Parts: sequence; C-alpha cells; structure tokens
Amino acid sequence: MSYAKPLPAIDVWSRPFWEGARGKVLTMPCCGECGHVFFPPGPVCPACRSSRLAWKECSGQATVESWVVFHQLYYKGFAGEMPYNVAAVRLEEGPQLVTHIVGVANDAIRAGMPVEVTFEVATDDVTIPKFRPANEGK
Repeated sequence: MSYAKPLPAIDVWSRPFWEGARGKVLTMPCCGECGHVFFPPGPVCPACRSSRLAWKECSGQATVESWVVFHQLYYKGFAGEMPYNVAAVRLEEGPQLVTHIVGVANDAIRAGMPVEVTFEVATDDVTIPKFRPANEGK
C-alpha cells in the first residue's frame, strides 16, 4: 500500500499505541502507582516517576482545544486536502493529542467541539487515529 503523507517513527515506547491503532483501539500509557494517563509514552510516569506502567483502552471521546488551517503545502501528500487542519484535542482521560479533524469543514471547527476517534489505514502496518465531530455517525 502506498501512502504519500509522513508516517510515524515507531519506537519501543510508542509501539503499543500504534499496535492498538492498527486494531482500531485508542490506547494510552497509564501509571500503575498514581493512575495518571499520559501521552506521549515514555519509560516513566511524568506525574510520579513510577516505571510501573500499563496500557489503557481510552474512550476515544475528546474536545477540540486548538487548531490551525494550513494553506501552504509542506508535504506533497496533502495536496488533495488543501487547505487542511491540524488540531490539538484533549481526551476524556486527560492526554492531549495533535491530530486531524475529519468530516467537517475547516471553518466549522470550534474550541470546545466534542469529537470522537476514527481511524485511517495508512499502510499495512500503520493506522492513524484522527477525530470527527462526535455525533457524525449517530
């Protein structure tokens, strides 16, 4: 499968996130000591420094905090989507993700807008979590 957009550099810390996404499940690291859910993943909890971590399935529900609409083409793979948005969403569980809002016009995106995860299969190995308005599929 050919994919023209940039792909993530999957490492030992992020591999569980990308494996979950490939199965269309949004997962985040969760601290076994204090319960803090965080992203990006790493070797210790950023809240208490514990290394007792597990991966938690998240609800996929989030709220748009901020966004920008790109009118300049930086990657050829985005040419068919110009202009395109990049957004920061806050998951119900707490972590913030940088993502793309789909299924809505760029000028309709608003701070506080409820969104839910959806998944785009990029390659046989990479599925990318994106977000859409929360009531789109209902």
